[in-house]
Amino acid sequence: MGTAVGVKLDAVVRERLTRVALSLKGQVRAVLRARIVLAAADGDSNGAIARELDISVNTVRKWRGRFAAAGLDGLRDAARSGRPKTYGPAVRVAIVATAASAPPHPESAWSHRTIAARVAGTVFAAVSASQVGRILAGLDLKPHRVRGWLTRRDTPDFWQRAANICDLYRNPPEGAMVLSIDEKTAIAARSRRHPGRPAAPGKPALEEFEYRRHGTASLVAALDVRTGEVLTEIITRNNAVTFTGFLDHLDRVIAPGQDIHVVLDNGSSHTARHTKKWLADHPRWTVHWTPPHASWLNQV
Repeated sequence: MGTAVGVKLDAVVRERLTRVALSLKGQVRAVLRARIVLAAADGDSNGAIARELDISVNTVRKWRGRFAAAGLDGLRDAARSGRPKTYGPAVRVAIVATAASAPPHPESAWSHRTIAARVAGTVFAAVSASQVGRILAGLDLKPHRVRGWLTRRDTPDFWQRAANICDLYRNPPEGAMVLSIDEKTAIAARSRRHPGRPAAPGKPALEEFEYRRHGTASLVAALDVRTGEVLTEIITRNNAVTFTGFLDHLDRVIAPGQDIHVVLDNGSSHTARHTKKWLADHPRWTVHWTPPHASWLNQV
């Protein structure tokens, strides 16, 4: 049967292979090869690895030997001969450049069809929309997908304020109440036109997609960070007077003498002079302000 090729891994390579082996989104063949090498490094025989992974011994022997000879590079697919590429580098560069640029007005995003049309007009190559899709897929480019993001101002106290709020959540002061408070405005009030249908064996629950509009509603809510209890109130206006009225309600229902720590973002109703005066007149309330553009630190 012969002697199995020895495999030794340093810490860096082992960590990298472990990440691949545990990946839920990685290529199946890459995960399999990583698991073969890790098992070989642990001293398992080819037969034991084959039985564990439900593959042939020859497959184990192949990737074990290739890793021993070439390291991580040996786990890649070898170059294969085939028919020459139909489209040269210029076409591929044109496709990538188009996908990475802004789409023409009034389009909001590139499609494979519009990219193919643009490439035909720039490098004069008749490339199909399906071929554009294959090239983009090989490069992991997805111009049809758009994700929003926000440029945060680089304020010097950002991390200090963020750390203060996180520490408050993890280590609330003994005997104090910790609240997260915020408003949610213009919530669409809707009801389904027809009742839904419950789930059945082999079928999901069904929900009617048509609905009736009943205008909008606005809420203000306070979340007790310790217990998860939420107190909400419907509001008609989102201003400092309405906000301090909600604080008055909280101040009445919370036990007298109990300290209150509250997390607030930098909304206009929170930073108004009227609100700051209310807070100054109620010394048991301690405010922890979220940094600008970081209202997500407010749990409610």
